[in-house]
Amino acid sequence: MGRWLVAVVACLGVFGTDSLRAHHSAVLFDLSKTITVSGTLTHVDWRNPHVAVFVEVKDEADRGVTWEFETGAPSWFRGGNVGKADFEKAIGQPVRVDAVWAKDGTPYGYLYKIIFADGHTMELR
Repeated sequence: MGRWLVAVVACLGVFGTDSLRAHHSAVLFDLSKTITVSGTLTHVDWRNPHVAVFVEVKDEADRGVTWEFETGAPSWFRGGNVGKADFEKAIGQPVRVDAVWAKDGTPYGYLYKIIFADGHTMELR
C-alpha cells in the first residue's frame, strides 16, 4: 500500500478520528484488508471532496453487485496520467480495481489502483 497508507495513519494520529470523520472517511476502511475486484465500470461521479467510481461485479451466484470506490479529489488528477475523460471513455468497459475494503463489509472501498481495459493504470502510491 505504500506511502498513502503512511499518510492516512499520520493524519489519524495528528487530527484524531473524530475530526477526520466529517470530511475524510479513511476511518471507514480496514487499512489491513486489501481487495481486488474486476468488473464493468458503470459510472463515475466526478465531485468534491472525492471522486466516486462505480463498478458492477459478479458475485458467486453470477448476480451483479455494484461496488462504490472512493478516491482522490478531482484536483488530485490534474498532474496525473489519468483524468475525467479517461474514466468517461471507460464506462461500459472492464476494469480491475485494487482497494482497501470498508470495515462494515459492504461493497465499498477506497481505490488505490485501477487498470483500464486498454492497460492504462492509475495508482495512488
